[in-house]
Amino acid sequence: MAKEKDGYIELEGKVLEVIPGGDFKVQLDNGHIVIARVSGKMRLNMIRIYPGDTVLMEVPICDLTHGRIIYRK
Repeated sequence: MAKEKDGYIELEGKVLEVIPGGDFKVQLDNGHIVIARVSGKMRLNMIRIYPGDTVLMEVPICDLTHGRIIYRK
């Protein structure tokens, strides 16, 4: 599932591990691994993310190695 909005692509992936400093290693459905951070709304509402969770994330078109987690399923 990939949608595009204002320079970002929305992709779905699975959290592999938690990296110190608030980052997560996420494996996308196509096998690529992306380093992601939690969006501000998720941080405000204290949404917890654990390894094994399925997440929806925004990845900028210019840099496909980093992203922002916007939803946990």
